[in-house]
Amino acid sequence: MQINKHYQDIEETYLFSEVAERVRKFLASGAGTSVIKMGIGDVTRPICHAAVEALKSAAEEMGTEEGFHGYGPEQGYEFLRDEIAFYYERTSGVKLFADEIFVSDGAKSDLGNILDIFGNDNVVAVTDPVYPVYVDTNVMAGRKIIKLQANFENGFLPMPSEDLEADIIYLCSPNNPTGAAYTKAQLQEWVDFANSRGSVILFDAAYESFISDEDVPRSIYQIEGARSCAIEFCSFSKTAGFTGLRCGYTIVPAGLVRDGVQLRKMWLRRQTTKFNGVSYPIQRAAQACLREQGHAEILENIAYYKENAKVMAETFEELGWPYTGGKNSPYLWVKCPYDMKSWEFFDVLLQKANVVSTPGSGFGECGEGYVRFTAFNTHENTIEAMKRIREIDSK
Repeated sequence: MQINKHYQDIEETYLFSEVAERVRKFLASGAGTSVIKMGIGDVTRPICHAAVEALKSAAEEMGTEEGFHGYGPEQGYEFLRDEIAFYYERTSGVKLFADEIFVSDGAKSDLGNILDIFGNDNVVAVTDPVYPVYVDTNVMAGRKIIKLQANFENGFLPMPSEDLEADIIYLCSPNNPTGAAYTKAQLQEWVDFANSRGSVILFDAAYESFISDEDVPRSIYQIEGARSCAIEFCSFSKTAGFTGLRCGYTIVPAGLVRDGVQLRKMWLRRQTTKFNGVSYPIQRAAQACLREQGHAEILENIAYYKENAKVMAETFEELGWPYTGGKNSPYLWVKCPYDMKSWEFFDVLLQKANVVSTPGSGFGECGEGYVRFTAFNTHENTIEAMKRIREIDSK
């Protein structure tokens, strides 16, 4: 018997597990009394009223003979896929076919599982710093990974170059962890590059609902030619607070063909074999979030988080700490003051301000010297955390 030896090539401890362990030890020491967590990007606002009512109604249905639902369609119920298609047309002007939409238990799962339809000899390009899932899932499969430097000089938005040779390209916009977002012109360059090389873009749009700038696309399918080279992933986690309910979706256009095979059909075959779908009540709740009342309610939560981001941005500007993000993203990517390293500054914030951030070095080599803050907290905690940070900087 042989194990998958590629697992020995990934970091033994997942970044956020290491953060949690350091915080646990700090609290156990008795040094901290009121730690404010602004590191892991979990939401804090409750799910909207419309989703709650949909959950209750669907649960009651399941308790009746006529309303009971057993195994659902692996691709998702038609009522939710139709609602997602309508949402795209309404918010982005993008027209999708319902059979191009695949409902899942979250974007994170799909971003890893989609690799089942690609050969292990493909070369993968990711930006650095990067969401660890993009890297770890490919390391597990033994693929070669090229890291594109995202830094202050390029606005943390790497662009394609003539010498880049990559079969699979991960793009996240607005980006996790940096908060930077590609413009339409920049994404057009990536789409043109992928089409000219026969590459496939895996586009993570999990934070599309935070976009404020008109020149920043909410979907890659707003870009001409994207339907022939891009797969898009999105989630209800950050948009509607479904981190504890789990629901997302992946879009594989019918026009995306590689090696003579329609990738939509491959993904459908993969899902029918390895996935049994998302529960009926959860899909009804997700549908409610995209309808008029639910959408208005979740936009209130997003506005709440964006106000937190504004408070943080104003603090970092006052302190003279360079940062990116916050406007189109719930994340602020902050340069560590006094030339400190990422984990060094993490410890200073934890020990002196009792504030938890995420060390940038955990997202890749180019993340060294930065930390990530999230806006997913209460107004009160955000204001208090920024007050504490200003106080330790003045000492």
